[in-house]
Amino acid sequence: MKLNNQLLGGLAVASVFLLSACGSGSPSGTGSTATTEDGTLQKVTVGVLPLVATAPIYLGEEKGFFEEEGLDLELQSSEGGAAVVPSVVSGDFDFGYSNTLSILVAADKGLDLRFVTNGASSAMEGEADATAVVVPANSDIKTPADLAGKRVSVNTLSNIGDTTIRYVVESDGGDQSSIEFVEVPFPEAPAALENQQVDAAWIAEPFLTEALSHGARVITYNYRDTDPNLDIGGYFTTAKAIEGNPELVEKFTTAMNKSLAYAGENPEEVREIVGNYTKINEELRKKMILPGFRVDFDQVAAAVLAEAATRYGTLSEAPDLEKLLPQK
Repeated sequence: MKLNNQLLGGLAVASVFLLSACGSGSPSGTGSTATTEDGTLQKVTVGVLPLVATAPIYLGEEKGFFEEEGLDLELQSSEGGAAVVPSVVSGDFDFGYSNTLSILVAADKGLDLRFVTNGASSAMEGEADATAVVVPANSDIKTPADLAGKRVSVNTLSNIGDTTIRYVVESDGGDQSSIEFVEVPFPEAPAALENQQVDAAWIAEPFLTEALSHGARVITYNYRDTDPNLDIGGYFTTAKAIEGNPELVEKFTTAMNKSLAYAGENPEEVREIVGNYTKINEELRKKMILPGFRVDFDQVAAAVLAEAATRYGTLSEAPDLEKLLPQK
């Protein structure tokens, strides 16, 4: 039986608050132990998703950046961000990866979370990006404004996908409120488009390359068209953890920033390591467009996203970005 998205969202939020109320785990996570004088590494557990966007942390582990900071990195892979947030709140994970808007939504619902470092951004070179809204080659949809009144798939409703698409459509003069968004996982989106279940599909790599190879046509790179410097996701923890174990946060942030800088400078190593933790084959890894990797969040772009999310009702009120995002 398939539960509707609103019910699933309610269950996810309820589970977060339940785990928070139980108070399990220490402020820095159950796996964290102090570094000893004899040089014992401090264990740190991070919840990640099997995405190209999380390649930097895998590269950082391989290159020894975390060990250099005295950390024994344990990566826990999850199929969805809904499982990462409650695990960080409960203390089972010290840190977690999530898309930017998901954490703003969690904060909007009362969870005291903070980003500690960036994770992935819009592609930094060329005009293409790692996600796009595409249509069949023969579609009469030619511009973002033409998406008004159409069925458009996104992987999750009321999140960063439909928010940025609404923004781009409205900016192009279209009626964003008339779009009918349909929840379709990225792997299934190319087929949904080919089978005419939707008029347009928002698709991320490597499935975007697959769709384009079958004749799909890009209408908008919605992340970049919202803001060319938009940050897609990052690594977060609780305010309690930051206050309770600032040394751990500093070590993790330092190692993660080294990892982001390295990934940004070595795209071929990114393509290679993605094959270690995903099922993306070598041919697709060579063709797919990579997201950008940089250390700092772009505050201006974050404000554009936050304002749009508030205006379209994804957030109930404007978020305090100075509190939620690390400041330079």
